[in-house]
Amino acid sequence: MKAGRRPISAPSWSIVMEHLPLEPDAFAAHVIGLLKRQFPAREAAVTGPLHVVFDGRHLGLENLYRMVLRDPRNGSEIVENYLERLLEGDQISGSPLPFAVARTRVMPRIQPTSIFEHLDREQVAHVPFVNDTVIVFVIDLPQLTVSITTEQMVRWGLQSDDLDALSRENLSRYAPDLEVRLVDSHDGGRAAIVSQQDGYDAARLLLSTLHGRLAREMKGDFYVATPARDTFIAISVGPDPFIDRLKQRVEEDFRRLPYPITRELFYVTRDGVAGTMAA
Repeated sequence: MKAGRRPISAPSWSIVMEHLPLEPDAFAAHVIGLLKRQFPAREAAVTGPLHVVFDGRHLGLENLYRMVLRDPRNGSEIVENYLERLLEGDQISGSPLPFAVARTRVMPRIQPTSIFEHLDREQVAHVPFVNDTVIVFVIDLPQLTVSITTEQMVRWGLQSDDLDALSRENLSRYAPDLEVRLVDSHDGGRAAIVSQQDGYDAARLLLSTLHGRLAREMKGDFYVATPARDTFIAISVGPDPFIDRLKQRVEEDFRRLPYPITRELFYVTRDGVAGTMAA
């Protein structure tokens, strides 16, 4: 969900958010309590570790929980904003959006295939990708993003490959001047960090111009790490100690950051992106 706040018709949560527990089970129970208090007519229950069902919809709370752990002092506001965006997204996704309006706002996101443990694969518009990931699609709105379902895709008369091509075109225009910070290691390795913090840092792995943009700085083909949605690190192919150190950081980020994607590296060449995950 994008940064920013916009009031919606849902009631305020603040009066019941003074004490936010940070133990996982208690955290999930607290969120359920908020939902039940604000929407007593809707069913809500904890169904697993950091997983709840609200009004028939499966909700994973792990990303929200990780966001709160990173900034516990503002935990109540983070939860309030998250729930407001969630409900607002439901309202928007339930209303048909003309393709003429959505066309320039369709954007890609890389997700782990584990999202289908709680989502119906047949209902999510997506295309397969490498390293046990998929590319899903969202409509980028001023204050939030809304996932595109297969129902919406069919309503527009499109296929998943159409959304893939369109979303990549939109991504290339989203922030055309890619800002890169280069970091050189004492042992000869180099990293290039993209940190726009706009929700699409990891997705920039999908840019057709990526190899051309970074090949000179990285001295040829290179690896890319996307441990989480808002993290993109290009890594030179060697030396091995440098890569090993970066892999440790990627592993840590994958375990602690919200919206994790993969601990595996991608291999970027002139011909495209390959996975490094063992078959």
